[in-house]
Amino acid sequence: MRFCLYALILLFTGGYKLSAQSIDLEKIQWIHGSDPCSENKDPGLQVIRYDASTYIIRQNKCLNYEAPFIYLFIGMEKALLVDTGAKAPDAAFPLFETISKILKEDRSEPIPLMVIHTHGHSDHNAGDHQFTNKQNVRVIPAQKDSIFDFFKLKDWPYTQMTFDLGSRELIIIPIPGHDEQSIALYDSHTKWLLTGDTIYPGRLYVRNAKAFRESIARLNTFSKNHRIDYLMGNHIEMTRTNGIDYPTGTTYQPNEHALPLGLDTLEELHRACEKMGNTVVYEVHDDFIVVPK
Repeated sequence: MRFCLYALILLFTGGYKLSAQSIDLEKIQWIHGSDPCSENKDPGLQVIRYDASTYIIRQNKCLNYEAPFIYLFIGMEKALLVDTGAKAPDAAFPLFETISKILKEDRSEPIPLMVIHTHGHSDHNAGDHQFTNKQNVRVIPAQKDSIFDFFKLKDWPYTQMTFDLGSRELIIIPIPGHDEQSIALYDSHTKWLLTGDTIYPGRLYVRNAKAFRESIARLNTFSKNHRIDYLMGNHIEMTRTNGIDYPTGTTYQPNEHALPLGLDTLEELHRACEKMGNTVVYEVHDDFIVVPK
């Protein structure tokens, strides 16, 4: 292997920073913007190599305050990119170039790349055009019918589907409520449950209360039958002070919450949703805030 998992290597090239290491997810120092952004010297995207086949990418907050997280899972036969970020100039946010370099490492033959989305909001699919019409790449549009057809899901949203990358299985779980086409992904390798904008350390915007409550209940049931080490979301909006978030539009978050959440957070949200029923109210918790939309 060209990189040692237990060494820290920082490369600055092509507008991104690559970190190859054995890491504690709760202690990662993410790029978190600047005040003012005119003085920001961070790369357009930060790449954390969790292990040889799993990467987490964060967009620079000074390119877009949403600073979404993007995930890359690599199997023996294909790779899966989950989300493509928020609107930013391609030159400053070279996502396709970055992913291509990662996939070429230590591989004599290219593998197909599938691009999907946790949901359909623009801060998670603005980089799709970078992957369009590229060789060996398939972009699945952020639309419910496209997701339904690609994963061969039946009886949306009450069934789930296993998607095999080659010796690495992902379970796709429909979780509408924040968005009609929201999905969660369970990775059997890392034991992560990707929850998109449905559960993360921030403001959980609920557009359909009944669908959201049912989705959280399904995730809670799923968690009783699968080992889940972390819930991995798409943003960080909470501070490290319980119940305090950064205002919308913030481009500098020096005291932000850790990205991963534990199962206790899912259980807490499940109890809150069951108590609210089908009428969502604004409710502040230590690690998240429920917001009717």
